Amino acid sequence: MEKEMEKSTYVLDNGEGFGTVKIANDVVAMIAGLAATEVSGVSAMVGNITNEFMGKVGMKKQTKGVKVDIIDRTVSVDLAVNLEYGFNIPSTCNKVQEKVKSAIETMTGLEVADVNIRIVGINMNENK
Repeated sequence: MEKEMEKSTYVLDNGEGFGTVKIANDVVAMIAGLAATEVSGVSAMVGNITNEFMGKVGMKKQTKGVKVDIIDRTVSVDLAVNLEYGFNIPSTCNKVQEKVKSAIETMTGLEVADVNIRIVGINMNENK
């Protein structure tokens, strides 16, 4: 279990002070997912089939629709999102990329290399 935990964490501080500071990949993924859903036009994050099934049986995962790779203090983020109908796709995605990059860099001190977005659906508003 400790080996598995070590693979999915990144050491932010190597212990110059009172000890080490490690951040789990899931924490970075959660930051990215929450930042993305704060942008107008983003309906929801969309996970894979396993995440969708687990959500239906009551086990919601906050990192649904987010994949994070951290290599040498550089983060690469992949997001799968549903957008709201009527929003400009390039503009909305640009806002999501900026918001996610800013949130991760501000909260973790890591550098974000790229934020890749895959649009998997459009949420049609029932009033239209």
